[in-house]
Amino acid sequence: MHTILFTKEGYENLKAEQEKLILNRVDAVIDLSKARAMGDLSENGYYRAAKFKLSDIDRTLRHLKRLIKDGKISTPTHHETVGFGTSVTIHDGKKNQTYMIVGEYEANPSLGKISHVSPLGKSLMGKKPKEIASFQTPSGTSQFTIVSIL
Repeated sequence: MHTILFTKEGYENLKAEQEKLILNRVDAVIDLSKARAMGDLSENGYYRAAKFKLSDIDRTLRHLKRLIKDGKISTPTHHETVGFGTSVTIHDGKKNQTYMIVGEYEANPSLGKISHVSPLGKSLMGKKPKEIASFQTPSGTSQFTIVSIL
């Protein structure tokens, strides 16, 4: 098993999602019981839907349990260089963009969160302000200047 890195916020969000699903599972079991009571299960769409919903919740709970078990909260140790959990502002030659470096299960570029194992994340790790980070993309090499680290 390998350790899965999370920010404190990301790890807490996993736990909150797990608790929410545990509560939703109770309702899903009740729905499945109601559907079973309706009789013929072979032609019962309500039964199939309730069974699918419960199965989906159980699958997600197993996944979350594994992430929580193997997960480790990592906090930034200093802000002189880009590292896990830090926020970094970069300039691409046209505009500034700010990203937080997070674990792969927390990444959401539309919310400004990029994974430390993504091409951009890897290229930023360990860099200091005013240094240039570059990485290969299908359309060529992209370069960014580190503006600041928060």
